[in-house]
Amino acid sequence: MPLKERIRERMKSWNGEGIIMILSLLLAVLIWVLTNLSKEYSGTISVPVVAQCNIDGHGMESTNTVLVSARCRTDGFRLLRERSRRERKVVVIPFDRGDLRNTAPHTYCVIGGTLNSYVNQFFGEGAQVEAFISDTLKFFFPPVNHKRVPVEVVKSVVCRSQYMPSGPFRVTPDSITVYGDDLHLDAVERVMASRLLLSDVHESQHGVLRLTPVKGVRFSTEEVSFELPVSRFVELRTTVPIEVWNAPAGREIQVYPPTAQVVMRCAFPLTKDPIPSFKLYVDWKDFNASLTGRCAARTIRLPSGVLDYRVEPEVFDCVELH
Repeated sequence: MPLKERIRERMKSWNGEGIIMILSLLLAVLIWVLTNLSKEYSGTISVPVVAQCNIDGHGMESTNTVLVSARCRTDGFRLLRERSRRERKVVVIPFDRGDLRNTAPHTYCVIGGTLNSYVNQFFGEGAQVEAFISDTLKFFFPPVNHKRVPVEVVKSVVCRSQYMPSGPFRVTPDSITVYGDDLHLDAVERVMASRLLLSDVHESQHGVLRLTPVKGVRFSTEEVSFELPVSRFVELRTTVPIEVWNAPAGREIQVYPPTAQVVMRCAFPLTKDPIPSFKLYVDWKDFNASLTGRCAARTIRLPSGVLDYRVEPEVFDCVELH
């Protein structure tokens, strides 16, 4: 019997049971493959990395790419994909400035144990690093044109009755580095933060303000923090004699009026009466430089707990006695 006829006869003899047996065998093989690939194995994974960091005077990203390699424990699917890849996608990793060591001009390194902080960013959450093959990463951040400029905040602060700022308004940082070409840098003298409007303030304030972008330049930071201490106050009124300080020997001046009404705003609650230690004086140097003999009274330092004060009158007539 010819071969073709024998094959034809054999195929005719196949029944449904044979087909089921073949499908079952294929399914068993597939299950075996999937089961084994889902298990964890150790293997080498490599990722090309570009570093990103805000370093004063330098570009935001490194100009070189570093291959980060480590022996990782992960599932077989991941290792199979890694081995089958011909090209690897470059990963941009934002590094903390404190993790970069300056080892040469414009060269910054990530060394040893610091790498463990970036495992998930390097290899993803599905990989457990057993050991880094490359334990030192060197990145080159090119220098760029830059300068330091102050940060300014336009603000409006309205406090509730009997409350007032108990210290200066502070912005951190109060200046930033801006980057760009000379044409754009020359036009930037300051950087403005978003407008701050506060009303009915009755406690210390703090928060974050976004910086207003400037076309053509990059900022070393996109936001600043602010702090404004606020306290409740009480007013104390008293009469204080005006003293004369720094008069040369044999010279004397008379101050009119000889006393002033002082209103002090003091932080509540009071821990100590500030009135006995509050002093006002007229400086001889101010009198000697004055054409009219009119001088403002000064105080050396405010007693503890005094937030602010005002003096009535504000200016005094001074006459030298002969």
